[in-house]
Amino acid sequence: MRAPVFNAFEEVLIVVPTLNEADHIETVITSLLEDAPARTRLVVADGGSTDATPLIVEQMHDPRIHFVHNPRRIQSAAINLAVATKGDGATHLLRADAHAQYPRGFLRILMEDMRSTNATAVTVAMTTLADKGFSAGVAAAQNSRLGTGAAAHRTGLGGRFIDHGHHALIRMDAFRAVGGYDACQSHNEDAEFDYRLTRNGGRIWLSGRTEIGYHPRQTPKALFLQYLRFGAGRAETMRKHGLMPRLRQLLPMLVAPAVALALIALGPALLTMSWVWGAMLFPAGLWIVLCLGYGVALAVAARRLAVLWAGPAAMLMHLAWSIGFQWRIAMRAASSKAVGATVTRL
Repeated sequence: MRAPVFNAFEEVLIVVPTLNEADHIETVITSLLEDAPARTRLVVADGGSTDATPLIVEQMHDPRIHFVHNPRRIQSAAINLAVATKGDGATHLLRADAHAQYPRGFLRILMEDMRSTNATAVTVAMTTLADKGFSAGVAAAQNSRLGTGAAAHRTGLGGRFIDHGHHALIRMDAFRAVGGYDACQSHNEDAEFDYRLTRNGGRIWLSGRTEIGYHPRQTPKALFLQYLRFGAGRAETMRKHGLMPRLRQLLPMLVAPAVALALIALGPALLTMSWVWGAMLFPAGLWIVLCLGYGVALAVAARRLAVLWAGPAAMLMHLAWSIGFQWRIAMRAASSKAVGATVTRL
């Protein structure tokens, strides 16, 4: 006889951090609660939305739905706040994204995978969804090695244990045991959490049975700012734990220095033919050619003109991530030097 999907003692706390998500929040909540166990609480932790998000949540009139204000605004603080105020008795935590599209049976599959693998956390693959304009290019870039560097939850190769993936279902006792998210990190808090979780003996399973869709940023400015924060967050995680970058992180790290080098060399290179200036221009030039060429290849494969935006979108993502990473490292180094100087004077 097949075991029930949800046991009587299991209670899931679903947390959805929000900030101006009126376009998506009702659909997200409805799809998440569709097949949830009876003892489920869904918390919308809002960082100060100025659109209709709070009103939409209030008008859903479902006793399982709770709304809390997140004064710190960032997602890591939102999850911790929801667990602290609404998590009593919960056995599992489902972190959800207001920008995501959740398929039927999502929570059921995650629970089944957690049971069958005895995993501490179950993550899922993520596919970016967009079909026109600049966002179609963003989606094509984010769904390819060009934009993700073969991150585990982006390759679609599920059914295995991994070091980090897009967060979904986590055992609540394990979440509490490592202290939850680091609320000082505005971005990359999930990777930082996964590092502490696995170091504490936790195992992370990447499901191969379900995935989520993700709605990307719609404008170049929004995309640039998003990846600027991603880069800064990754730098903070690596600095905090003394981690070395992987190849898929090392290459984007070098983009900002390469572009800076090219900008320095561009003027002199136009005035005089010298191999020195050419050598300084070469790394950035190669990066530009590779990105644009990869974007063309993606557009040809997809037979969609809008996918030509993939090259420029990937360049924005790489450059912003690299600037954010280098800036955070520089700021931390300057701060440490200032503290050291103060201690020396004392």
